[in-house]
Amino acid sequence: MATAPAAAPPRRVVVCGGGVVGACTAYFLSTHAASPTVPTLIEKSSPACAASGKAGGFLALDWSDSTPSLSALARASFALHGRLAAALDGADAYGFRPVHTLSVSLPSHPISPSSPPHPLLPPWVDPSASAAPPRELGTPATTAQVHPGLFTKAVLAASGAEVVIGEVERVVLGPDDRVAGVQVKGRGVVEADAVVLALGPWSGRFEMVREVFDVSGLKAHSIVLRPRDPDKITPHCLFLSYQPEPGAKMLDPEVYPRPTGEVYICGMTKDEDVPDDPATIVGEPDSIAMLHKIAGRVSSQLKTEEGAEVVAEQACYLPCTNDGLPVIGEMPGVKGCYVATGHSCWGILNAPATGAALAELILDGQAKTVDLTLFSPARFLKKRRR
Repeated sequence: MATAPAAAPPRRVVVCGGGVVGACTAYFLSTHAASPTVPTLIEKSSPACAASGKAGGFLALDWSDSTPSLSALARASFALHGRLAAALDGADAYGFRPVHTLSVSLPSHPISPSSPPHPLLPPWVDPSASAAPPRELGTPATTAQVHPGLFTKAVLAASGAEVVIGEVERVVLGPDDRVAGVQVKGRGVVEADAVVLALGPWSGRFEMVREVFDVSGLKAHSIVLRPRDPDKITPHCLFLSYQPEPGAKMLDPEVYPRPTGEVYICGMTKDEDVPDDPATIVGEPDSIAMLHKIAGRVSSQLKTEEGAEVVAEQACYLPCTNDGLPVIGEMPGVKGCYVATGHSCWGILNAPATGAALAELILDGQAKTVDLTLFSPARFLKKRRR
């Protein structure tokens, strides 16, 4: 298990970043059984303003089982999502619900089906949208969803954390390289005994992070549509395979109906430098247009020319690491400074277990919810010394 030196629990904890990982860390700090600690959370723009508000919110119990370390994190987090939904009225507060999940091969060009629709295909999906029989990827026992922005805000509100809007410029160190607080632009130093850096791809803006590991941003596009008949859309999440033209790159779009009646579609990504301000992020017209094309191929309910309403056209940046694993733990050589980033497309799923384990590491000196050893930032020191 990941451990920290035995010491009295910190009295003042500052969480930097108002996304889903920061919010979950704040929640589990404040609800810790033995040492409940309500933190201060500092966010540059607004809570859930970046990927945590623009992601799909898909949850899967066992999709990470091929990677043992990620499997433990995902399974623990999936279970925590269920407990949080029960505690916070998740069904009404943020759209938590179990879902069916299917794999569908979308034809390059419209086809005329010669047989009745496959029984697995939901009625709202056009029969011509399936070039082959769909496959079941998950059942309501193993897959679920939340509205990520509403989930993030609900968990943050339940934490009772003081939310400060401001830009953290650097971590302030005291004697013996121990955390003393953070410098906030235009506000001075906010004192702290422990600091959590949970700023997604922006975590790499801190020198102490860059010196140990790299975290980059993968730009992901999405659209949100309101179908002309929302009541006809059933809780079936679709993972598509689609080749726009012969010889073109295969795409893997995803379609998530939400209990609000909206349908979320994503799938166009590219590596790109992360801008300074998440509020300035916009989607690229070609990527947005392709998502609309895919949506229309899936269902006539999602065609804007047939009455579907455009709710959002957007983009965000997913935090990625060189080895594909998240980074969760205490920064090497800096006592009291913790980091949680690099969750890529599984940030919404894995945020609860990340926050719970990090809260345990901070307040107990040892993570119990999940073993954080393989996620420690110290793993990169060994690679850089080779």
